[in-house]
Amino acid sequence: DIGWSPVEDPVHINDLHATILHLFGFDHLRLSHRYKGLNVRLTDQGGKVVEKLLA
Repeated sequence: DIGWSPVEDPVHINDLHATILHLFGFDHLRLSHRYKGLNVRLTDQGGKVVEKLLA
């Protein structure tokens, strides 16, 4: 009722980020930014586009 946890089909935050970047037209595997002198990705620990969210 409150929304603390998903009822079904939980999605990892990295998968959600990859899906949102895909909707904006970015390739999450190639998009990076500089942080403390290093190039890092938003989905650095993995992440895949969740096609089920796009339907």
